[in-house]
Amino acid sequence: MGSGGLLLPTVVMLALNVMSAVMVALVKVAMAGGLDPLVLVTLQQLAAAIFLCPIAHFIEGKSRPKMTLQIFAYLFVSAALGAAMRQYMVFVGLRYTTATFVSAFSNIAPVLTFVLAVATRSESLHLRAATGAAKLAGTLVSLAGAMLLTFYRGVALTHPNSAHQLHRSPSSPPSPGADSGRRWTLGTVAILGNCVCLACWYLLQGRITRKYPYVYSCNAFLSTFSFLQVVVVGLCVKHNLASWIITNKLQILTILYSGVVATGMSFVLLTWCIQKRGAVFVAAFVPVSQVIVCIMDFTVLHEPLYLGSVVGSVIVICGLYLLLWGKRQEALQQHPEGAKDDQEQQQQQQVQSQP
Repeated sequence: MGSGGLLLPTVVMLALNVMSAVMVALVKVAMAGGLDPLVLVTLQQLAAAIFLCPIAHFIEGKSRPKMTLQIFAYLFVSAALGAAMRQYMVFVGLRYTTATFVSAFSNIAPVLTFVLAVATRSESLHLRAATGAAKLAGTLVSLAGAMLLTFYRGVALTHPNSAHQLHRSPSSPPSPGADSGRRWTLGTVAILGNCVCLACWYLLQGRITRKYPYVYSCNAFLSTFSFLQVVVVGLCVKHNLASWIITNKLQILTILYSGVVATGMSFVLLTWCIQKRGAVFVAAFVPVSQVIVCIMDFTVLHEPLYLGSVVGSVIVICGLYLLLWGKRQEALQQHPEGAKDDQEQQQQQQVQSQP
């Protein structure tokens, strides 16, 4: 494929990374203004479902089979792990840490998936082969980066601008100087929970795609079921209907953007890029996403950039690439003809790994 065929997917991937970074900025400001994470994830999934359901019906409505009880059960659990619980934990993590930290830590989800796959014997690990050694080394390097992110904040390389405090409401969390250690720990636990949920979701989604290989319909059902799940929990936890009535224009924009653009539209565009250029091309933009989020964190959100976040991000990304290289080479050796399709299917399963 010539340069003309490479330009458009590259532009789309860059746009996807910018869209993700914009969502992070909007969510941070909206939650600082008093928007509750549970309300946000509920309305976000509703917006995503409204956007994706017509697309799924138009593309796959005539070809997909009827829903069975087994497929329904798989999709329902998948929605809980991959959207409802995971997205809520991402928002909690964003509330109590920084966007750079959340983005970097989320990259260990594929690594945890590999660890769980080996533990459940759904994937083999041959340490005597170069590919097996690469996968193990990538796993250990990424986990070391995650440990660094968790336990070492380091010095602040930049200083926050006090102007961003104007966006906070009286009901929002206190400033970083008040009990910041406890809040940072809570945010870290939330992001770790997000990664564990995502790793479990990857393994479950692998079974779903073999039984129900309709990616648009799967994601439409995922958004719909996750909305129903979180709205039931939300109404039980938050009895005050005033919490569900959003009148702030920025908060309304955040809900619509995170649901329609950052979830629905991003999935459609990412699926198109995978079909055009493959999963390896998509995975190559992991550092680009990290850099854009970091720039957005510093310039727009005026959050301090810590040494531990920078060093930990680099280590996690290096380990992730080493793991992906090992998996790719192993797939090429075992199934030269089908390796590309397998990798593309795995990437479609991991479409929501970034916040």
